Amino acid sequence: MGERCCAVVRVLVLQAAWALSGGQVRYSVPEEAKAGTVVGRLAQDLGLEAGEAEARRLRLVAQGRRASVEVSGASGALLVSSRLDREELCGKSAPCALRLEVLVERPLRVFHVQLEVTDINDNAPVFPAARKNLSIAESSLPGSRFPLEGASDADIGANAQLSYTLSPSEHFTLDVKSSDENRKSLFLVLAKSLDRETIPVHRLVLTASDGGRPSLTGTMELVISVLDANDNAPQFNESVYKVRLLESAELRTLVVRVNATDPDEGSNKEFSYSILSSIPIGNKELFTIDTKTGEIRLTGTLDFENVRLHELQIEATDKGTPPLSGHCSVELEVLDVNDNAPEVWVTSLSVPVPEDASVGTVVALLSVSDRDSGANGRVRCWVWPASPFGLEATFAGSYSLVLREALDRERVSEYEVEVRAEDGGAPALRGRRGLRVAVSDVNDNAPAFAQAVYTVLARENNAAGAELARLWARDPDEAGNGRVSYSVWEGGVGGGWRPASSYVSVDAESGRLWALQPLDYEELQVLQFEVRAVDAGEPPLCGNATVQLFVLDENDNAPALLPPAGSAPEAGGVAGEAAAAAGSVSVSGTLWAWAAWGAPAGQVVAKIRAVDADSGYNAWLRYELWEPRGKGPFRVGLYSGEVSTARALEEADGPRQRLLIVVRDHGEPARSATATLSVSLVEAAEAALAAAAGSSSSSSRSAAGAEMGAGAASAATNVWLVVAICAVSSLFLLAVVLYGASRWAPRAAVLSGPGPTTLVCASEVGSWSYSQRHSRSLCVADGAGKSDLMVFSPNFPPPPPGPAAKDTQPEPSALLDTVSGPPLLSPFRPPPLFSSAYCLPPLCSCYL
Repeated sequence: MGERCCAVVRVLVLQAAWALSGGQVRYSVPEEAKAGTVVGRLAQDLGLEAGEAEARRLRLVAQGRRASVEVSGASGALLVSSRLDREELCGKSAPCALRLEVLVERPLRVFHVQLEVTDINDNAPVFPAARKNLSIAESSLPGSRFPLEGASDADIGANAQLSYTLSPSEHFTLDVKSSDENRKSLFLVLAKSLDRETIPVHRLVLTASDGGRPSLTGTMELVISVLDANDNAPQFNESVYKVRLLESAELRTLVVRVNATDPDEGSNKEFSYSILSSIPIGNKELFTIDTKTGEIRLTGTLDFENVRLHELQIEATDKGTPPLSGHCSVELEVLDVNDNAPEVWVTSLSVPVPEDASVGTVVALLSVSDRDSGANGRVRCWVWPASPFGLEATFAGSYSLVLREALDRERVSEYEVEVRAEDGGAPALRGRRGLRVAVSDVNDNAPAFAQAVYTVLARENNAAGAELARLWARDPDEAGNGRVSYSVWEGGVGGGWRPASSYVSVDAESGRLWALQPLDYEELQVLQFEVRAVDAGEPPLCGNATVQLFVLDENDNAPALLPPAGSAPEAGGVAGEAAAAAGSVSVSGTLWAWAAWGAPAGQVVAKIRAVDADSGYNAWLRYELWEPRGKGPFRVGLYSGEVSTARALEEADGPRQRLLIVVRDHGEPARSATATLSVSLVEAAEAALAAAAGSSSSSSRSAAGAEMGAGAASAATNVWLVVAICAVSSLFLLAVVLYGASRWAPRAAVLSGPGPTTLVCASEVGSWSYSQRHSRSLCVADGAGKSDLMVFSPNFPPPPPGPAAKDTQPEPSALLDTVSGPPLLSPFRPPPLFSSAYCLPPLCSCYL
């Protein structure tokens, strides 16, 4: 026992001399080493620092069978964990090498460790039986040989090298012949003739000793009975029969037919065959022999991977007295067939794999093996489907599953990968192992709107908080990378100096677009801004969409009458002159006009001007004579606002007519304003003088208006006094001039009020006016000037008193552009029925 311990110590000392070649660490340990025995400093031999083994999770990877060793987590040493029995692990194979795989993480690496389990002499030689009975005829001649069954030793090498000794005897000696280094044939040799009467039974002891230190022995007792008479034993025609048989041979397959002869006569000539023993021990049941014919057949299954060579001892025994026997051996070599499919094992799997993982990233470590030998054991591996993963050989039978192409989780979120292995046999066998590789998401997709530009229509005067539209952006990423939030970008245009966020807001989660305040078409027609969608990834990605918000006009402004010409210093100019030419003034808020008795039907007496801040139909005005109703002497143009005579004026109509005119727009509901016009009926000369006096100067017009307001009778008297002084000839000439002046004077009077000039388009279908808040106003004239296009920036005069008026601040108007040629098209066309630039169809006249 002391020598055995010394041998263990010597092996432990020798294990420190390990070799690194091709990335492999090799250790050796004797079998039967105690649990806890240190095999080697694995962490140190792998180049790991102290404490790094536990931090990087240094560990062994099992490959299907128990390795009986383990790695210490604290020290990183390779230790014996359970009983190591070389004979159990490797049988008679030499050397007995266990291949281990060691993994470390951060980064993931694999090391291959080869552990050789060395043999110790722990098995004594064993004979098939403790006692062997032999019958030898006394007539046997000296030199006769009798085969004996040798012992077997489970150890290998020198520990299995057996030597035999026979207890001292004068009649028998032992002859040992070596067929090869592993097999020996034993024969008991008769050295001296037997005398049954002297010694009928000989008892000998056969001892087998192995070559271990210390040497172990096994014994078998030989009981030799001396028989009389039959002196010829059966003889085989071959001493050794050599046979080859495929391991796939079926049951009852003929292995070989042995043949023996006996020269004796009678019953001594008859003999039978039997199987004495087999090597390896215990495989005798795999074969059967016909006692008469000597045919040996297969009764079990051969396995090349377990036993490659079977040796049978065959005996032929005659029926003489005593019976004699002859012996031969049958050596059966088992041939390999491809009966083992390759096996694929997953030793490590790193999932999920980020979709931005670089090409070459190791996803899994695999081990492939095939129990067959030669071409049947050569394995070829591949991955199916071939994309996006591939295999790389890292060591004999070891592979790495690596990434060959870039991943896209939005296209494929999980891969079903199958690693296939095929051996080189005929036919080839295949093994496979399925892997499920999940792909984790990274933020590689920006939110994208369904439309690049959204067009939104909203009516003015909408309620604050009203939903205008709903925007939606899609992000194919998952979790936070695909969670989108919305916001209004302050880069919007169209709202003047005010930012877009002061008009609208967008819900961060749903994308609903809200109005923060009521919209006013007169203040804002188009609001263009951008909505930004940002995901919650790291770093966040964003997408933009343009929103064009068009405000639709509502009829929220009543028509406003333009103030009379003499109410402010700014009443001069073209508007004042036109009013004077028409023969109308205003006193104390009432419009005054003059008409001559006898004036024919259709003569224009005055013109009512009004403006509406709305646009389209909401700004299309019509004029109605409210009082007096019925068949009066005057009428009002429905759309022109011109007050003209409905028939010839007569003295019966009275000296003065009071007209109440209502101005309405075409909106729904319609809004209106009223104007009062007082028309004085005078002689034709008085009307002409009033017109001439009104055109001299603006101050004279104001004084004349006040004087006329003081009383029509006093003015008429003064006029007649002046006329009476003139000479008769001058009177005639003056009458002619006045007649011509009244005949060719402008037929329309423009009632101008204070403030900058306002563009008014008058035609047969009505008058159109636009406030300064409209971007452009277009008017096209028919007839000779039909090809001229005048573009103005109109004003909006101070509103008349009334609940429908809106508080506005007029700005100076200016002539913007005059272009000859076909009508221009505005670069922007709003959605409503009428744009902000309108012209009535036929014969449009423009007054300033």
